[in-house]
Amino acid sequence: MSKNKKSGIGKFLLGAGIGAGLGILFAPKAGSETRKELKNKIEEMLEKVKDIDIDEVKEEFEVKLYQIKQELSDLDKEKVLKIAKKKAKDVQNKAEELVEYAIEKGTPVLEKTADAIREKAIDVTKEVLNKLEKVEEK
Repeated sequence: MSKNKKSGIGKFLLGAGIGAGLGILFAPKAGSETRKELKNKIEEMLEKVKDIDIDEVKEEFEVKLYQIKQELSDLDKEKVLKIAKKKAKDVQNKAEELVEYAIEKGTPVLEKTADAIREKAIDVTKEVLNKLEKVEEK
């Protein structure tokens, strides 16, 4: 792949990541819609990761994204506040690991998208825990 083509792909991915991230972060949505959008963002990120040339980085991103996705699925299924709190912390930790890995590997396009995923993961987990705590109080 030529350098110009890589540069063009990088600019496209950066623009797409920033636009999608801002759209999700500023759109007022219901909790289920927000979680669905976060899962969609993860799917988009997985597609972007497939274009990375370095196999090691690609594999690590895929592993971390699948872990976040699995933790989110588990969080949706949990009914007990104590377990949900642990799952929420797991989601946040996995998202933080993803951001740190993007920074470490010097991939600014993926770093911005990973950071948007981290921020949305924090919002989603707080939202789920708040709902569960309200149910527990009743």
